Amino acid sequence: MGSLRRMLIPPVFTTGYLFIKNRSLVSFRSEVELSPNLELGRKVAISSYCIVKSKEGPLRIGDRTTVSSFGCLVSGEAGLSIGNDCLIGPGVTMIASNHVYAQKDVLMNQQGFVSKGIVIEDNTWISAGCMILDGAHIGSGSIVTPNSVVGGRIPPYSIVSGNPAEVVFTRR
Repeated sequence: MGSLRRMLIPPVFTTGYLFIKNRSLVSFRSEVELSPNLELGRKVAISSYCIVKSKEGPLRIGDRTTVSSFGCLVSGEAGLSIGNDCLIGPGVTMIASNHVYAQKDVLMNQQGFVSKGIVIEDNTWISAGCMILDGAHIGSGSIVTPNSVVGGRIPPYSIVSGNPAEVVFTRR
């Protein structure tokens, strides 16, 4: 059904609809899945070649948040929430679900999914190429350095780096 909807609803319609609805600037070169689960704040900017999928659960992007080119935001059942005034760099991936893989005698693609959700609080900067995993919670005012992988809880006003991401500095 989602594929059919993408073919029948031109991207220019999605761009225009979201601009009229909440003054959001969404590139017509991005793929934003319109669903009841999608909640965009005022003046959100989504750049070209981004993928935004909210079929499985709630996906909220707060006011004045910017998602740079080639971003991938996918909500799982537990949802994906991005606060106000956030900066999401190019090539950032956030997927709020994961495969179940506990049974060795059953193929992984037949074991289903689990979803803990992702929360990105206000005024957070996630730099280029980062991967935000299911279950991540990034506190307000934090900075995630380029190519970091975040899978746990990050305290507010932290600067984190690495795979897995660790606090390297605390902003004052």
